[in-house]
Amino acid sequence: MGSVSEELTLVPLHRRPELLEACAELLREEWGRSRAARLHTLQRSSDSFPTCLLLLRGRGPGPCPLLGHVRLSRVAARPHSLFVESVVVARALRGQGYGRRLMEATEQWARARGFRCLHLSTHDKQHFYAHLGFVLGEPVQSVAFLSPAIPAEVLRLFSTRPGADTTTTTTTTRPRLPPAPPARPSPPAAPAPPPPPPNVIWARGVLAESSGRSLLETPHHDAKGLPIFWMKKDI
Repeated sequence: MGSVSEELTLVPLHRRPELLEACAELLREEWGRSRAARLHTLQRSSDSFPTCLLLLRGRGPGPCPLLGHVRLSRVAARPHSLFVESVVVARALRGQGYGRRLMEATEQWARARGFRCLHLSTHDKQHFYAHLGFVLGEPVQSVAFLSPAIPAEVLRLFSTRPGADTTTTTTTTRPRLPPAPPARPSPPAAPAPPPPPPNVIWARGVLAESSGRSLLETPHHDAKGLPIFWMKKDI
């Protein structure tokens, strides 16, 4: 575990451009992708989002102080939410508590700027995030570049359920039909059975949710068929 007295700071990448190459290499080691593509994405970091945040050891110059990285983007139709992605800690430093320190610092950074909720998705780190207070949630749409000038109607399109009809309904005049004969009254419906008691599910000692959903399976999958766990946390 990292030393409690160790001074760690979280700073935007665009405030420390000399760490651009080191950050690109950190991400490349974890997920591949070309150096040029990584640099292009990282260079977009700004105060207006997306924002790449770096967990650093100390404040002054010296050997590369980079410990971890996280990227934050806005969420469509949710002005007080941020989407968390590309969370990574240097491989040589894993298992020492820096992942938790990175996420805690990210929460503080977002909360200080008026945001109230963090969203993320993961293929296999759902237990790690559950230990940090995240719970299972529904899919959201992240927006890399969100301008205040975008109308709310456009933003709502990002959160529309896939397959929903978003076209404008037009009214047409139809011929009148004779009224149908009155239907026979239906017998009174039997009362619905009471719902089953909620299932409290524990996975590796972590309370997943009390609605029957588990951290071990998910209805959501990506284009390759891999499971996706959507999670959120109020901050």
